[in-house]
Amino acid sequence: MKKLKTILLTLVTAGLTLLLTSCKFALLDPKGIIAASEKELMIDSTLLMLIVVIPVILITFWFAWRYRATRKNGTYRPDQHDNSMIEVVCWAIPCVIIAILGTMTWISSHRLDPYRPLDMKGKPVVIQAISLNWKWMFIYPNKKIATINYVQIPVNRQVKIYITSDAPMNSLEIPRLAGQIYSMGGMRTQLHLAANTIGVYRGLSTNFSGGGFAGMHFKVHVTSEKDYKAWVHKTQRAPKKLTLVEYNKLMQNSENNPPEFFSGVANNLFEKVIMKYMKPHVKGMYTIEEERAAKGKTL
Repeated sequence: MKKLKTILLTLVTAGLTLLLTSCKFALLDPKGIIAASEKELMIDSTLLMLIVVIPVILITFWFAWRYRATRKNGTYRPDQHDNSMIEVVCWAIPCVIIAILGTMTWISSHRLDPYRPLDMKGKPVVIQAISLNWKWMFIYPNKKIATINYVQIPVNRQVKIYITSDAPMNSLEIPRLAGQIYSMGGMRTQLHLAANTIGVYRGLSTNFSGGGFAGMHFKVHVTSEKDYKAWVHKTQRAPKKLTLVEYNKLMQNSENNPPEFFSGVANNLFEKVIMKYMKPHVKGMYTIEEERAAKGKTL
């Protein structure tokens, strides 16, 4: 009996230790509306599953103790082969839990749909994200600015991110603000999020895409509305211009890229990146000046 108590005490201690250390995990420390909802769903689902897991673990130890080889006064029942009550319990409880989990998944799948706009007042900040090898480009089309491996957004304001790829398929995730969504050539995916706490949060690629994958991450700076406007104004005066020529330079493979800032973004650059995969042989997509600037390349 002392051994059983020791084992149970060890399990409880290990569980409490894991719970305390997990406070450092990004998924358990959300700073955005979507991430907080995802955390709540994960915890609720885990607690529901523990209704089955914990009794099974305890019963396993109880069976091992009750039917141990050294027990001499046990009752021998070779004819007991059916117990309706045990069968009802073993089947009914999991079925109920599965039904509850299925309902939660159905509701949350629609409520947390990354394409669904958030129920927030105010005009959203629009960002166009392009995954390159091995860096992220972010275009603010309404502000005519762009960045490499750097994002800045205002707190308590909806952000709408359009995502595509001009490289192998990838995936964008900001764990403390929202879940991940894929970037694919010739396609446009979406992600809606909102940060409710000022701070700096890590964004990264979560889909292996080659040698420089490990360095394909960026910082998301969540600031006040005033600081956000000041940053936009400063970036609009950046000396670098994101022309088609400059973009083709950025398309070259490079690793561990520091943040860069651009003003004067080429017209409809994001749409052109998509269309060059959708209709690669179609002419007339660009002006003569743009084609000359691109030095004969597809874009």
